[in-house]
Amino acid sequence: MPSNSLPLAGRTALVTGASSGLGAHFSRLLARSGAAVAVAARRREPLEALVAAIAREGGRAAAISMDVTDEASVMAGFTAAEAALGPIDSVVANAGISVAGLAVDIAAADFDRIMAVNVRGSFLTAREAARRGIARQTRALRIVLIASIGGLKALPALTAYSTSKAAVVMMGQGLAREWVNKGISVNVLCPGYVRTDLNGAWFDSPGGEKQIAGFPRRRLMQAEALDDLLLFLAGDASAAVTGSVFKVDDGQLL
Repeated sequence: MPSNSLPLAGRTALVTGASSGLGAHFSRLLARSGAAVAVAARRREPLEALVAAIAREGGRAAAISMDVTDEASVMAGFTAAEAALGPIDSVVANAGISVAGLAVDIAAADFDRIMAVNVRGSFLTAREAARRGIARQTRALRIVLIASIGGLKALPALTAYSTSKAAVVMMGQGLAREWVNKGISVNVLCPGYVRTDLNGAWFDSPGGEKQIAGFPRRRLMQAEALDDLLLFLAGDASAAVTGSVFKVDDGQLL
């Protein structure tokens, strides 16, 4: 396929939480769609493997060490990404964690860690992208915040996680309002349950199997179900879309 027919040809993307799960999936998707991709996370080894996989598929990527909870690390990560690949104009703020547990049992330190990664991390990532985009005043910047269906409805035994993702949903709308006349679009994607390295053991357990059986379609969603919308939001086609919240969950909340 000619490169100029790819939906993200000429764009440079940064994906946080790219060392596994949806972050790795999104990174490969963006690269296959023509973007140069900075894959960012704390764990360096899986990032290097992901960069190699993208290169084998004919894409271009760079591994970026980044702790999204640390402001200096986020700033340094963007600087390194732009030195390697050029100005970032598509951002997928995907880094996130979850600690299961009832509210009366979960440790305060775990609550704080969830908020630090999911909320503070998304904010610092989006803000650094916006600061650089506003300073450049060139190609329109697309920011996609990855929330969850937990941001739209409280999930069982995941009150802290759901609270953090609800904050991300509101954050996306607030940032979109602030930056609407700055050449920046900010949108929020709320995926349903997808099997990842983090939740695979749970969904293989009797409790997880029972949860899947309770979904209307009695299955987990495939990561590929998010692809078309993610590419739309990360590229030029979404010029008229900002401050929107999109739920893609295979009907799991019905």
